Amino acid sequence: MTPPRSRRREALLALASVAVTLAMFLGAAEIVLRFLPVATGMHTMPVTPEQPVMHFAPDREFLFSRDWDLALVNRGRTNNAGFVNDQAYRRDDTLPLLGVIGDSYVHAAMVPYPETLQGRLAAALAGKRRVYSFGASGAPLSQYLVWARVAVDDYGADRLVIVVVGNDFDESHVRYKSGPGFWLYAPGADGALALTLQEYRPGRLRDVAYHSALARYLLFNLGVGPQLFQAGIAGRLMGPPAGQGQGQAGPPIYAGNTDTATDEARMAASQAVIAAFFRDLPAYARLAPGRVLFVLDGFRYPQAAEASRGTYFDRMRRLFVDRATAQGYATVDMDGPFFARHRQTGERFEWPRDGHWNPLGHELAAKAVLESPLLKD
Repeated sequence: MTPPRSRRREALLALASVAVTLAMFLGAAEIVLRFLPVATGMHTMPVTPEQPVMHFAPDREFLFSRDWDLALVNRGRTNNAGFVNDQAYRRDDTLPLLGVIGDSYVHAAMVPYPETLQGRLAAALAGKRRVYSFGASGAPLSQYLVWARVAVDDYGADRLVIVVVGNDFDESHVRYKSGPGFWLYAPGADGALALTLQEYRPGRLRDVAYHSALARYLLFNLGVGPQLFQAGIAGRLMGPPAGQGQGQAGPPIYAGNTDTATDEARMAASQAVIAAFFRDLPAYARLAPGRVLFVLDGFRYPQAAEASRGTYFDRMRRLFVDRATAQGYATVDMDGPFFARHRQTGERFEWPRDGHWNPLGHELAAKAVLESPLLKD
């Protein structure tokens, strides 16, 4: 019979052997991944009442890739203001400014800057207008108001382009989103919606993760446990949108890159968000309606649009356009140019494994803005 002390020694040796093997494996993985295009993340800065505007660490290079096989590699940089843009933003420049606002479609970390909506607009309007972009992955409609104020008050924008996508409506409501760093609508004591800051104070764990290629691979490329880091930068950028609809059996069904569910609570919250947004927009943008253009993503393909009639995004985008038109704002429905191009060439407007616009999608969006009434005077 083996003495208890010997059994304990054997157990400790076995445990030590496992620990050493695991450490060697993790060390080897760390070394290998440092030579591969692992996503770096964006280093979101703290967002607090004292620093209330979400942006990224300024003047940093980043690398985007997604999934286990590091697909869709793109390199870019944040500028002096902490947004993904190759231009330095200047407060004292007297050239008229067009601000472009949105979520990951404007953030566009997977698209080379010259091929983005804002990059194409900047090239087309060179010498006539500055074009500054304000965006981050996961930002909803409510957050766009804050960036509109920054564009107008801090940089003197006299025109705004706001890109609106499928999950902008419900995710502007605290019931359907808890993303730290964003301003969301929350009901007050009287039931009326008001913008409320979801503070973001990054912890030490996030900084440790950023310095490890293995941790970044798990977090950004595999999407393992982003909620543990609360980085505010993985979310929708790194995978399919998180549907929030209730009242349907089985996994959510998507149309227009958002859950199709039209349950009463979700519809009511989204309708209230749209009403609050147009109530607040004049105070935040302080521009005449004719100087604000909404660019709405759509279903992109005629058959998809026909199959999606009556879904959540179909109903929300119609309501949004009606409300915008009633208040004098112009809208561009991207389904028009997308349908026309697809019928002619059969081309696609998103990546094979990522629902965001590819360079062609950005090209058609830029063309639509340039041809709109927004820039005619």
